[in-house]
Amino acid sequence: MAAHPPDDQVRVADYGIRGMHLAYDLLDGWDALVLVDAIPDRGAPGTVRVFEADHETLSTPAGFDAHSMDPGTVFASLTALGGTAPRTVVIGCEVQTVADGIGLSDVVNAAVPEAVHAVQTVLTMLREG
Repeated sequence: MAAHPPDDQVRVADYGIRGMHLAYDLLDGWDALVLVDAIPDRGAPGTVRVFEADHETLSTPAGFDAHSMDPGTVFASLTALGGTAPRTVVIGCEVQTVADGIGLSDVVNAAVPEAVHAVQTVLTMLREG
């Protein structure tokens, strides 16, 4: 998607372990945020889930490492910086393993087309209001 963004109103970025950069970028006042990430231990590996983030529940202020920030810490940091989190939709894929390693497991790799379709569906929904 980064190579071919849907249109000029959509920014595609991989923040990886740079959650603090996401918090700073959100200070620019985004209309919406779509997070695509792994979600461990909530179901069968390869299952794609789409849900809206509850910023009140996620924003837990605590000491943080800028290179290991989960969404809750990103939103708490954004609030501490004086910003407001935009409407946030999470597209997550259940992982097969949380062990260290490079790349995707076969079952998660097979779910990538479904996740891409979910992103496209969410972008359409956000455009239409």
